[in-house]
Amino acid sequence: MANKLQNENSPYLKQHAHNPVDWMPWGAEALEKAVKENKLILVSIGYSACHWCHVMERESFENPAIAETMNKFFVSIKVDREERPDIDQIYMIAVQLMTNAGGWPLNCICLPDGRPIYGGTYFRPHDWQQILLQIAKMWEETPDIALDYAERLTQGIQQAERLPITALPEQYNAADIHDVVKPWKAQFDSIDGGYRREPKFPLPNNWLFFLRYAVLTQDDAVLDHVHFTLHKIAHGGIYDQVGGGFARYAVDGQWHIPHFEKMLYDNGQLISLYAEAYQQRASSTYKRIVEETITWAEREMLAENGGFYAALDADSEGVEGKFYTFTEQEIHDILGPDAPLFIAYFNVTERGNWEDEETNVLHCDMDADTLWREAGFSDEEWVNYLQEIKTKLLHYRAQRVRPGLDHKQLTSWNALFVKGLTDAYRVFDQDHYLHLAMQTAAFIQTECMSNGVLLHQPADANRQIPGFLDDYAFTIESFIALYEATFDETWIGNAEDLMNRAIRGFYDEENSTFYYAGHGTEQLIARKSEIMDNVIPASSSMIVRMLYRLGELLDNDRYTGIAEQIFANVFPHIKQYGSAYSNWAIQLLEHVYGVNEIALTGADAETWRKDVDKTYIPNKITMGGTKSNLPLLKDKAGMESKAYLCRNKTCSLPQDSVAALLQLVNDNRDSSQ
Repeated sequence: MANKLQNENSPYLKQHAHNPVDWMPWGAEALEKAVKENKLILVSIGYSACHWCHVMERESFENPAIAETMNKFFVSIKVDREERPDIDQIYMIAVQLMTNAGGWPLNCICLPDGRPIYGGTYFRPHDWQQILLQIAKMWEETPDIALDYAERLTQGIQQAERLPITALPEQYNAADIHDVVKPWKAQFDSIDGGYRREPKFPLPNNWLFFLRYAVLTQDDAVLDHVHFTLHKIAHGGIYDQVGGGFARYAVDGQWHIPHFEKMLYDNGQLISLYAEAYQQRASSTYKRIVEETITWAEREMLAENGGFYAALDADSEGVEGKFYTFTEQEIHDILGPDAPLFIAYFNVTERGNWEDEETNVLHCDMDADTLWREAGFSDEEWVNYLQEIKTKLLHYRAQRVRPGLDHKQLTSWNALFVKGLTDAYRVFDQDHYLHLAMQTAAFIQTECMSNGVLLHQPADANRQIPGFLDDYAFTIESFIALYEATFDETWIGNAEDLMNRAIRGFYDEENSTFYYAGHGTEQLIARKSEIMDNVIPASSSMIVRMLYRLGELLDNDRYTGIAEQIFANVFPHIKQYGSAYSNWAIQLLEHVYGVNEIALTGADAETWRKDVDKTYIPNKITMGGTKSNLPLLKDKAGMESKAYLCRNKTCSLPQDSVAALLQLVNDNRDSSQ
């Protein structure tokens, strides 16, 4: 018999619909049942592409004896962390406070009122059964212990990441950036790229910071490490060498063995990163990575409604990575006489290069190009030949049982992908990328909005989930990016409307913070702000960056004032752990080195924008057109083609060419060193 998850829309919840556990979705029915029956709540949180979530399901949640214990003593609630990140945020903090670690599956045992008393991540079946019995016994015999602990833990949750209001400094300077970077870059892995740690996550916002930092400060050593890291990632097994797209992380220190799940948010950000890196140092590898990743997303992740799906599972046929790996014999069978070159190129062996016998995860050495040069290929011949071989491998692989698709369409993740596509369009001047970006933005506007209010995902038959702060922040970012790519001021108007709604719905003026969940939404045991950047930048850091950006574009002092106070509150923490404040650190760069506001007017504005984008300027805003309502442009716009460089509310004399404009940018950069 199916449990109450059978009617849910989330693939992750539906995966558990036929467990013998009496799972319920998060909601009033489950919470009221716990209070009425005075039962502990078991909150189990995961997502559909999570390998260890599947393992714990097979080992424990499909085990009749364990299910009997859960059903007898607990109200068991399953939560899709991607559908309800607000719930995940609170119980993740709880588990981190209890265990100094976190991850998924996330399992938290709570009082009937939802306050946690015990938690962890993956548990082996025997351990899980014993923990359930022990805590049930404690609740029956000594409930006061649980109540006292819950009170103290909940106070800790409520205080976590709560920042005091700090006086605004007179200015931020290069010494502040040095203090952030010095301990941070000491973690660099000079052998394998990235940081000296396992597992290795791509962390695109980290390398975006270092790319911009290195150029602005002329730090060639850091710049070389950024490019070295990006090439290592691109050559590794974490990148799908056959079909394109990146897995979430590598389990080893060499970027070789991925945790095979593919997430939309990683790939959107990595498209942006590789496009920007190409702009700074043109590399055919970067261009190929962007092209292949966009092709993968369009082929495997794009829905008919114009939005992108959330994720692909790590497993197929119950085996992690089975869809993506090859034996040496398979390569011979597929490629015939071409096989020897590609066996060497992709490091395939008869014994296999992964844990399972004869199984190979395809990856390339950094000097793999010597193989095809020695084989006599020209650059163009090799690009075409490599694509031909990959197509053969892709067609073969397509006959296999595919990994599960999480068909959720999350607003924030789609917005990140819009930004990636827009960045790729500006760097590579491919109209198709802009078309896809506009199509996805239209999906957000039509499917992810209700009466002007942003939703977290399209409404379904069960519920309509209001947008969280990250949905607003990343959508605003994507709309501003579309304006800068098209000079269509409708996008600025849309971004301004969303920002005003975000301020009304999430901003707490007294505490000078944005909460993650909006005013008037479901009251959980704590209301939190999201401050620290992770694989995805924190919603607070992105909304602050967009407040600054819109403040400059619209000359809106209120936006800038809100941003300045929140940034000042966070600033003392950035140097303590740069990697966890990388998006804030990008904002610090703009405080110190300024922002180049590039205004392009006249009939040639679009052509000049394309010319400007051939040069890497890490700290710029681009605006333009023949007519405008933007404060900086409205007195300058017209049919005559002119270029202006504005900084700190002061604009240059009109320039008659892009070359003259770029000279001004260079002069400003030199003077700020």
